Amino acid sequence: MPLGAGALAALSRLDAGQFLEEVEWPTLAFFMGLCIMVGALVEVGVIGRIGQAVTGAVGDRYLLASSALLWGSAALSGIVDNIPYVATMTPLVQSLVDAGNGAQGAKALWWALALGADLGGNATAVGASANVVIIGVAARNGHPISFWHFTRYGVVVAVATIAVAWAYRWLR
Repeated sequence: MPLGAGALAALSRLDAGQFLEEVEWPTLAFFMGLCIMVGALVEVGVIGRIGQAVTGAVGDRYLLASSALLWGSAALSGIVDNIPYVATMTPLVQSLVDAGNGAQGAKALWWALALGADLGGNATAVGASANVVIIGVAARNGHPISFWHFTRYGVVVAVATIAVAWAYRWLR
């Protein structure tokens, strides 16, 4: 995407000041910081140690693991943006799936991660990339949305949709 944006900027022959003025610099800085934090957790081995502990605790109780992953991902994704959260959790879920030796319940853990992180990201203004971007765009256009105003509605939406997703997972 950055390569395409650079090509379009070059083709447009606009002054660099014109298009750089429109860039959401606070949003970019926010995501750079999150990616650095996630990379550091992986690099120092925190994620690997958590993966080993969780794999030992889960055993073959995949409905319990799926439920915990769904609701836990939803809660954490409301605090940490869902993209770096999923990037952080991917090795952990992979270790759980690998330990399941092809069991259908183990494979379903990917759905629990995806649904929990995606739907939980709706809870707060920092839970999803789109939320962060729209908060910045709204503020720039004279319609600021506070974190708590967003969260008041977002938590209701997140809990309702996650409950539906959990029921679906349980039925499956």
